[in-house]
Amino acid sequence: MIKVCDLFKRYINKISKKRYMFDSQILPVFAGLFIIVFIISLITTKFWIKRAKQAGLTGKDIHKKEDVHVAESGGIAIILSFIIGVLIYIAIRVFFLNASSQLTPILALLTAVLIGGMIGLIDDILGWKLGLKQWQKPLLTLLIAAPIVAINIGNHIMSIPFLGQINVGLWYPFLIVPGFIIVGANGFNMLAGYNGLEAFQGVLILSALSIISALTGATWVSVIGFVMVAALFGFLCFNKYPSKIFPGDTLTYTVGTTAAILAILSNNERFFVIIFIPYIIEFFLKFRGKFKKESFSQIQENNTLRTRYKKFYGLEHIAVRLLNKTKIKATEKK
Repeated sequence: MIKVCDLFKRYINKISKKRYMFDSQILPVFAGLFIIVFIISLITTKFWIKRAKQAGLTGKDIHKKEDVHVAESGGIAIILSFIIGVLIYIAIRVFFLNASSQLTPILALLTAVLIGGMIGLIDDILGWKLGLKQWQKPLLTLLIAAPIVAINIGNHIMSIPFLGQINVGLWYPFLIVPGFIIVGANGFNMLAGYNGLEAFQGVLILSALSIISALTGATWVSVIGFVMVAALFGFLCFNKYPSKIFPGDTLTYTVGTTAAILAILSNNERFFVIIFIPYIIEFFLKFRGKFKKESFSQIQENNTLRTRYKKFYGLEHIAVRLLNKTKIKATEKK
């Protein structure tokens, strides 16, 4: 762990030397863009809650003593808000900044996000019990990688420990890119199950990636990342405890996909690996339970939580157990 922290500090020190600031005149424009996306997300999320309940697309809130059912597949509102925000950003680049570069990767990103959202929605509609099988999900996420592979973007020269810098050639678009996207989409989907958990993880990860992208000069990637963050904040207003809407796989696949692709587009794959360490740990804990053990806890009479199993099959179980060993005690809100 100490070595990982040292590597992280060295990496931050290295990239922080590459200063890149937005033009002060354009900053208010981007701030306005984020506010617009936030408002769109608020409106579309509220609208989706109403329509989802009318359509019977609801799920039981496991960690409530009462029989509470809330709207499902909230990721649809995120996807719509994100697409509108990115299209506005494209318009700003083309008509006001006279910058027609980077349009191809931006449109490829939008295509990949739509594919990821579609896969998540299919899984949500079929139900997480009767939906896609575990082995089907990684295969389907290969489709998400197709638009990014097709444009062959990214740095083919990679720094590999003990070997130095190596040109990996076609291994990068055909193996490394799909690998990152599969890890991003499926990994982010695993650490979930509590009000606000998935959406706020998305805020943290995408904010970090956006800041790193800006520091390394890929400011266009940074703006796209913060567009998704703005959409997530709007959604969180309804998804925080006590939740009125669940994100569903529609959101988790979308956010995981976006994080992986932003890391690829900004050449920050190493940073992506660092911030995805919790999801890698979660994978092995889920593997320990043969992907059949749930992340949920059991609700007690005093509204505290306790783990369902004696062993740990997810980081959520570890967090609940640790909190219960303190005076804080584990509740879904805490």
